[in-house]
Amino acid sequence: MKKSILLILAAVAFAAPPAYKIANKIKVGGGARWDYAYVDAANHRLYVSHGTQTEVIDTASDKLVGTIPGTNGVHGVAIAGDLGRGFTSDGGDNDVTIFDLKTLKVISKVKTGQNPDAIIYEPVSRRIFTFNGRSSDSTAIDAKTGDVVAASIPVGGKPEFAQIDGKGHIYANIEDKNEIIEVDAKNALVAKRYSIAPCDSPSGLAIDPKGRLYSVCENKLMIVSDPATGKVLATAAIGGGTDGVAFDDGYAFSANGADGTVTMVGETSPGKFEPVATIPTQRSARTIASDQRAHKLYLPTAELGPPAEGKDGKKGRPQPLPDTFTIMVLGR
Repeated sequence: MKKSILLILAAVAFAAPPAYKIANKIKVGGGARWDYAYVDAANHRLYVSHGTQTEVIDTASDKLVGTIPGTNGVHGVAIAGDLGRGFTSDGGDNDVTIFDLKTLKVISKVKTGQNPDAIIYEPVSRRIFTFNGRSSDSTAIDAKTGDVVAASIPVGGKPEFAQIDGKGHIYANIEDKNEIIEVDAKNALVAKRYSIAPCDSPSGLAIDPKGRLYSVCENKLMIVSDPATGKVLATAAIGGGTDGVAFDDGYAFSANGADGTVTMVGETSPGKFEPVATIPTQRSARTIASDQRAHKLYLPTAELGPPAEGKDGKKGRPQPLPDTFTIMVLGR
């Protein structure tokens, strides 16, 4: 009997991963500047940063249902569902736009540090935190009143994406130090930090139900770490040009914008994380958001033109073509 149970458990552990593929493409058009996307699964909404505005998509119909204007240089979106409010980090104006979730009308603007990038709602403290790339700090805002709680929390480097554990802690990648910091939301301070070497230039960050963190790095690595111990647990090879990672149903997904792929990483045996699939997407699809209820992944992208000519005659990066901005949907 024991042997049978062990065989069953082994079969479950090594079962084939679910197959994700392109399920839809949501054409948005307009300008071809974007950054993060955010899924509000409870309300079937997808928020996508788009240059000077933020697009709102109904994930039940995959239709564009609204636009929040005046979010200049928007990077990210945070949702406080319990307060009926949404927030965008506007890097071009060094502020946060607060909007009503039902009407999408702008309520107010709140000043932050320089170039607010990642933004997240921490529900225990009911505070919004922006992570400001140019001033190397974080700004804490009371999500209910819009008042600034802490204008500048030094983070010791250039912060990138952030995640919460639901217990009053925020974790953020520090891109130029190859570290992760833990922010104590109640006291608005950095409580600890740890190295995630051999990662170089971490950008996207995801968290799983066990509290493990997944950082994607410029040197084509995904780092799995335990913030409780401050230790790196595993590394896994991913594609190039990633700026985002999302978690869904036991797997981490790295959006590889340079390669036009998503690397799917799973725990193939206890403590061992490996790529289990490579999903074709489109070049430039470098950020990603997950709907963990519907098991769908959303990747902003655009068609690319020829490489730009540099002053020295060298070819530059291919530039996104106008009016090709699209949200790619992966499902299974």
